[in-house]
Amino acid sequence: MDRDFLLDLFAAFGAVTLRRMFSGYGISAEGVNFALALRSGLYLRADEANIPAFEAEGSTPFQYAARGKTVTVASYWQLPERLYDDPEELSGWAREALAAARRAADKKRPRRASAKKKAIPKGKKAGGRKRRRT
Repeated sequence: MDRDFLLDLFAAFGAVTLRRMFSGYGISAEGVNFALALRSGLYLRADEANIPAFEAEGSTPFQYAARGKTVTVASYWQLPERLYDDPEELSGWAREALAAARRAADKKRPRRASAKKKAIPKGKKAGGRKRRRT
């Protein structure tokens, strides 16, 4: 898939950014990567909320061969063929993929430290070392 084809394909969805990666492109919107365009096809980000829609269409997750075995990447599913001809419906699937990508990013964010800080005992510095008096 070439760059112009991908930009046209996602035109109804809105502005996307394409970045070269592997054998194709990473596709992002608003700074969030939500799709992959590779030699083997176009894959959208998926999670428990939108995987059933991919399954209903007969789509499969992204797979590749590595060291004599097949690796399945369950977070990216192949775009159903019929959506290449329906940019309006594709834009809805792309919005769902972007939402799945955002949910995944939210899960990766580190939890904020507790508001209460540990009290440092008198005569000690942070890090647990005793203050040396001279």
